[in-house]
Amino acid sequence: MPMRTENRSATLMRLMEFTDSAFPVGTFSFSGGLETAAATGLVHDAATLEGYTLDSARQSAFTDGIAALHAFRAWHRKELEAVREIDRELLRCKMNTEARLMTRRMGRKLAELAGHIFTDPLLDAWLDEVRAERTPGSYPIAQGIVFAACGIGEQELFCAQQYGAMNLIVSAALRCLRVSHYDTQRILFRAAETLPALYEEVRTLDPEDMNAFVPQIDILASLHEKGTQRMFMN
Repeated sequence: MPMRTENRSATLMRLMEFTDSAFPVGTFSFSGGLETAAATGLVHDAATLEGYTLDSARQSAFTDGIAALHAFRAWHRKELEAVREIDRELLRCKMNTEARLMTRRMGRKLAELAGHIFTDPLLDAWLDEVRAERTPGSYPIAQGIVFAACGIGEQELFCAQQYGAMNLIVSAALRCLRVSHYDTQRILFRAAETLPALYEEVRTLDPEDMNAFVPQIDILASLHEKGTQRMFMN
C-alpha cells in the first residue's frame, strides 16, 4: 500500500524501527574491524574506542552516507538506473572482501524485510535486480530507498546511517573490550554533536566524490580475513 507521510508520529516510529539495533538485518555479525583493532591493542579502552568509532563513522559518511543520500533522491525521481549506478559505484569503494560481503548481505536483507512490510514499486524493482545479480544490493542503497518510501527526511536518513555505523562498533566493543554500557552510550551521545557539520560536508557531494581512504581500518580488515580466531565476520 502507498505510504502516508503526513502522520509525523508514524514516520518517527518507522525511523526508530529501521534504526533499531534489534532490526534483523545482521549487524550483530560484524564489528567494523574492531575485533582486530582490539586484538592488536590499537583499541584498548573507552578513549581509543571513541577515536576509532568517530574515524570509522567519518569514513562511512563519505561512502555509505553519500550513496544513501543519492539513492534517497533517486527514489524521489523514480530513477531505477540511477539507483543501480550508485549501488555499483559504492561497491567499488569497499576495499576488502568482508566489507563487500557485509554491505550486500545487509542490503538484501533490509530490502526483503521492507518488501514484507509494505509495497513500493521501485524497491521491488531494485530487489529484482539484486536477485538477478545485476546490481550489488548495498545496504546504504536499501536504506535510501526504504527511508524515502516511508516519508523519512534526508537529514534523518543521514543521521540513521551514521548511528548504524557507530552503534555497530560500540556494540561489538562490549564483547571485545573492557568497556561498559556507560562508556558506549557516552560515546554515542557525544558523537551526535558531530553530525550536523558532517551532513553539511557530504550533502552536496556527488557519487564520484565518494572516497574510503582510511588505510589503517582497511589493513585491520585484511588481517581479520586471514585470522583464525574470531567472533565476528569482520
